[in-house]
Amino acid sequence: MAQEDYYKVLGVDRNASEQEINKAYRRLAKKYHPDLNHEPGAEEKYKQVNEAYEVLHDKQKRAQYDQFGSAGVNGQGGFGGDAQGAYSGHGFGGFSDFEDFFNDVFGGGAGQRQQVDPTAPQRGEDLNYTLTIDFMDAINGKKTQISYNRSETCQTCHGTGAEKGTHPIICDKCHGTGYMTITQRSVFGMLQRQTVCDKCQGKGVIIEHPCKTCHGKGTVEAKNTLEVDIPAGIDNGQQLRYEGQGEAGKNGGPYGDLYISYRIKPSKDFERRGNTIYTTVPISFAQATLGDEIKVKTVHGEKNLKIPAGTQPNQKFTLRGEGVPYIRGGGNGDQVTTVEVKIPKKVNEAQKQALVDFVKASGESITPQGKGFFERLKDKLNGD
Repeated sequence: MAQEDYYKVLGVDRNASEQEINKAYRRLAKKYHPDLNHEPGAEEKYKQVNEAYEVLHDKQKRAQYDQFGSAGVNGQGGFGGDAQGAYSGHGFGGFSDFEDFFNDVFGGGAGQRQQVDPTAPQRGEDLNYTLTIDFMDAINGKKTQISYNRSETCQTCHGTGAEKGTHPIICDKCHGTGYMTITQRSVFGMLQRQTVCDKCQGKGVIIEHPCKTCHGKGTVEAKNTLEVDIPAGIDNGQQLRYEGQGEAGKNGGPYGDLYISYRIKPSKDFERRGNTIYTTVPISFAQATLGDEIKVKTVHGEKNLKIPAGTQPNQKFTLRGEGVPYIRGGGNGDQVTTVEVKIPKKVNEAQKQALVDFVKASGESITPQGKGFFERLKDKLNGD
């Protein structure tokens, strides 16, 4: 290694900053670390990287190296003839200490993990439920009942998992932590890691006399029936939370929540977009021409709609406040109604003559063609 250029080993130029050297070292240490890279030559490359870093991260050693080369740091930096120097945990510049380096390489501080007391109360899991309802029930709201399966606290043992009159005992192998500490030799020396206790399977306690109802689980599967108050205005795909209606907790912990997603059946009369209702109603040629007042369906019942004289095909009218209620209050949306002018397929002689007179009074000249005449008239009225 003595003949190797330290800057080339780290892949930085001679003017590299301390931050650039630290960054290069971190990257290469991860790449060639013997615990992570088992390819031939990886360990030797890792030693070279450490030797170069031991010199270049130290300002005094770097200055000597820049002036005298490897001879200027012989016996001071690098391995100094002791391969263990690279793994001693000393001189990890840019890392606050050995634990910071290990955390950066392995993603966890020196093999340790944050423990959660397995005997502490734990909240139950949340559940999801899809509820399909009719269109009008979504508009007006409704009370209904749903049933679903969930885990519930065993009433025999009250969630302890132990037979009545007995209690779980603290695991004597992990002392209630749920984990065992294993010491292993590595290139860093003796390291400790934690694994799930093989005696209590991570529970921290041992149940010598399991409850005969729940077989030591502390929970049982049961059907839960819930009365749901569907709010007026609920929309397709919306989700509401029902607190405490999910799975049972552990060790006396609270129940999780139930999330109900609503699916709304379509309506043959109405189309909904947000809080606005859309409808189409037919009117006659005479109604469109002379005007009229008609009844139209809304989600709140029939309402009067005034059709002004000269109404055009596909003209839209807005009925304020006749749409969907806002789920959080504040009134309703609107209804938009489109009128469709209907042309009759058959007319009697009196109607035919009246239309001919109408055309003449309009200053037009037509040649009635029987059935085809009305098709042509329809085209004229529609502007084709």
